[in-house]
Formats: sequence, structure tokens, C-alpha cells
Amino acid sequence: MKLHDLRPDPGAKKNRKRVGRGISAGQGKTAGRGTKGQGARSGGGKGAYFEGGQLPLVRRLPFKRGFTNIFRIEYQEVNVEALADAFGAGDTVTPAEMAEKGLIKKASEPVVVLGRGELSVALNVEAHRFSKSAQQKIEGAGGSVKTIELEFSRPLLTVKKLRKEQYAALREKRAAE
Repeated sequence: MKLHDLRPDPGAKKNRKRVGRGISAGQGKTAGRGTKGQGARSGGGKGAYFEGGQLPLVRRLPFKRGFTNIFRIEYQEVNVEALADAFGAGDTVTPAEMAEKGLIKKASEPVVVLGRGELSVALNVEAHRFSKSAQQKIEGAGGSVKTIELEFSRPLLTVKKLRKEQYAALREKRAAE
């Protein structure tokens, strides 16, 4: 066999469809574009995004293309079992101590205590949020829970819509510091 003997398998190579080349070509006259109208013209059609003037799907459903709530509060999660391993009986557990022990990354970020695992030692835990099961386990072991109030920046205050008296109290608290 020589190079000039090589041939593709029968049916492997297909001639391209030449549209708009006359009636006898099989795709002649209107060339598969129908009769008249926007789609029949060259450059016609509005593309996949256009829905005849109706608000397009990607604009109607922001979550379809991805929606990020810029005001979402990201909590650092700590389970009760991790607190039991890291701290002894009677200890006061704050976000700063959790960060020191490596349970959370930043002491300045909000912390939520979740209820996975068992707790046998009494701990005084301070965090920004507690799950019901975590609160029950901590108090059941003879400890106490203290909720730290979240510090909102100005944009978050606007979105969270604090009542006037709450906002006034927050301003007074900040002014006192």
C-alpha cells in the first residue's frame, strides 16, 4: 500500500449542503428560511436572548445565572464537640479564644455554635448565634450561653431595616465607645 492508495471509508466524507443555489439543489428557492419575514432576510433574527419584546428569561430569573446577596452574613461554624475537646470545665469561651485554639479563622467574624457531638463539661460560651440543640447541650452540661450582638456596617443597617429606636440605641452605643 502506498500513500496515494489511502481512501476514507465509504460514507465518512459528506459534501456540504449548498443552500440557495437553485431548485434542483434540493435546498433551493427559499433555502429553508420560509417565505418572507425577518428570518428570511440576510442578518435577520434577533438572536437567542430576544423573546419578542417579553423580558428575557435571564433577566426574569436572576438565580438562574447566579445571584449573590452582597448583604449575606457569613458565620464561622463551631460544633459543641470541638468546644468540649478544646476547653476545660468552667472556661469562658469567646470568639478570640476559639481563634487562638484554631477552631475558627478570624475572631472579628461572626460565630455560630452548632449542636453536633456531646458536651460533658460546663462552659460559658459567648457567640453571635446558637442553634437550639447547641444551647440545650451547653445548658444541660451546667454551662451558660451569651449572645454577642452583631455589629452592622451602614449598608447592612439600611438593608436590615432596623427600627428607629434600635438604630438610635446603636448610635448611642457607638458614640459612648
